[in-house]
Amino acid sequence: MAAVNAMLEELRGLVPLTPEGAAARFTAQEWAPGGKPRDGVETSWRKDGIRGWIQTFRSGAVRVSFAVWIRDVDESGYFDDLDAVYEEGARVLTGFLPEIEESPLAGHLAEAEQTAADKDEFIAVRKWALDGRVLTAGVVQQDTDLPVMVVIALEEPAPPSA
Repeated sequence: MAAVNAMLEELRGLVPLTPEGAAARFTAQEWAPGGKPRDGVETSWRKDGIRGWIQTFRSGAVRVSFAVWIRDVDESGYFDDLDAVYEEGARVLTGFLPEIEESPLAGHLAEAEQTAADKDEFIAVRKWALDGRVLTAGVVQQDTDLPVMVVIALEEPAPPSA
């Protein structure tokens, strides 16, 4: 988790948060590129068993996310006991929260309200406002045959339309 905290601290100082700037921070922090360039920028990274991604949305929002725990489906393409996997993910998330809340970011975090979309997307989630951005830590499974993951994401909203 130290690699994620170091990256979050680096990204906090990057104004505005851009894919190019985030990629430069990944390189500077010695993350290994994953070979997934988009628009000339590496978007997939790995370090110490953690995966990182840079996403750019049509709206102009930029999100840098990290999968700090991944539990993959079994050979059948499903989990034998999905509820147990969700509970395990929630326990892992609970264990990671102090690492965020007691990190150098702590003095800059303000608790943020969860939205209906958060409740639909996440199994368990915590959100904070961080200098006009949103920092989210949660347990997610995008589809029934995909892994359950604990993710940490920093998102800068789209710039206002001119």
